[in-house]
Amino acid sequence: MNILNAIVLGIVQGATEFLPVSSSGHLSVFQHFMGIGGEGSLTMSVFLHIGTLASVIFVYYKTFWELILELGRTIKDIFARKFSFKDMGETRRMLFMLIVSCLPLLILVIPVGADTRIMDVLGRFSEDDDIIVEGFCFLFTAFLLLFGTYVANKNKNSRPFVETKDAVAVGFAQALAAGFPGISRSGSTISTGMLCGVSKNYMVRYSFVLGTPAILAANLVELKDVAETGVNLNFMPIILGIITSAVVGFGAIKALEWLVKTDKFKFFGYYCLVLGVSVIVAGLVEIFRG
Repeated sequence: MNILNAIVLGIVQGATEFLPVSSSGHLSVFQHFMGIGGEGSLTMSVFLHIGTLASVIFVYYKTFWELILELGRTIKDIFARKFSFKDMGETRRMLFMLIVSCLPLLILVIPVGADTRIMDVLGRFSEDDDIIVEGFCFLFTAFLLLFGTYVANKNKNSRPFVETKDAVAVGFAQALAAGFPGISRSGSTISTGMLCGVSKNYMVRYSFVLGTPAILAANLVELKDVAETGVNLNFMPIILGIITSAVVGFGAIKALEWLVKTDKFKFFGYYCLVLGVSVIVAGLVEIFRG
């Protein structure tokens, strides 16, 4: 992979990781048309996620710090027998709901064969030469965004916090997005939260904070896989890709916060709808041409 490809993919990753249009789906489609596939595409995707991980930590560092401090206080209260589910404050409630939302991700590491997990099977959609699956996943993302926005606009009594049932639903939405390229992680989690009655402004912050441990865990697993495959790494494109995805990711987070506040979230649904149809058509044309 050359430097130009790395920068282009860094821009794509940084913009689409946080905008609700699916970074994995866009990377898969771009890699398809740029002729980058196999282990090399997976390796670059892993490193680009490191850049976007850095950007979300930078933007929400106060929230992360509060959660870390609250975790320490919670452990202290448990040992002092002062802990109570009924008397949880906002930060402690968010901490527990984030843990609940992360649990469905364990489904992806269930083994389905010798040295093969569910996430490995689903990951092959990103590495194959077919983009039909990505197209249908974009359409599913479009449905979630448009329907979620419709319900949120009709709901005049949205909650500024996540309850247990909401956390479970959001967790399964995240697991689904982690498995299929084209299903947006941020889009599916934010939309699912809105469908459950949570305010969209709260869900943006909740979704980004929730995605951090998921992205970190996935990167650690995939970095281990990359190390075991013995892929030769060209560090200059990787470094530039990470920096590009981090900078663009920061801008994308700020842009999404503004777009949600100004009720423009639904336009991402229209974008995914057009993109999904276009990708499916392009994939079918490639198949018929042989």
